[in-house]
Amino acid sequence: MSSSTTSSIAHKLIPSPTLDFLRISRGTVDDTISQNLNALVTPGTSAPFDPTSTTSRTPRPIYKRPIDGQSCRLFKDKVLFPSWQSRSDVLNYCAGVATSPDPDDPEHVLRDTEDLRARERLVDERLDPYSGRYFPREARTEALAYLIRNERMVENIIRQRTWGIVGERCENEGMEFERALDVWRHGGEEGRS
Repeated sequence: MSSSTTSSIAHKLIPSPTLDFLRISRGTVDDTISQNLNALVTPGTSAPFDPTSTTSRTPRPIYKRPIDGQSCRLFKDKVLFPSWQSRSDVLNYCAGVATSPDPDDPEHVLRDTEDLRARERLVDERLDPYSGRYFPREARTEALAYLIRNERMVENIIRQRTWGIVGERCENEGMEFERALDVWRHGGEEGRS
């Protein structure tokens, strides 16, 4: 089944605003992580003003400035982890839909009929090498499960990249992003309400 067909079937089960939410959330927080981290650095607070600094032009890039630990913690606790958690919640909900039976599937009867015909068909691959081929139709829930698996892989890649950039500017205590998110979930539940 082509990816466009898979996407169109999945869109019937998951409204496009849900997928748009994932894209917008990623674009707002993860895709702009460097800009978000740069916004945490207030010019003039990382070092006192030195009048001799204006005599030479060796600009120090803002992305190399370390960020105050408290600002990093607040950013992670109030922006990054809640964004990741809300996307995880959406993906978990969609995965639940994908694993539930779909009583409204319009192709259910057609799929069952094709499966029955395929089982009853005589196959003689000597006469027709293609007679043994049977490609069953994919149920809408299977297409949705495939889409959700892909979205989870994308989410994992984005989180790894984001966490690496955060680790360059903030102290990550040597934790992987999965562990840091779990610590936040268990220690920051009251802060998320």
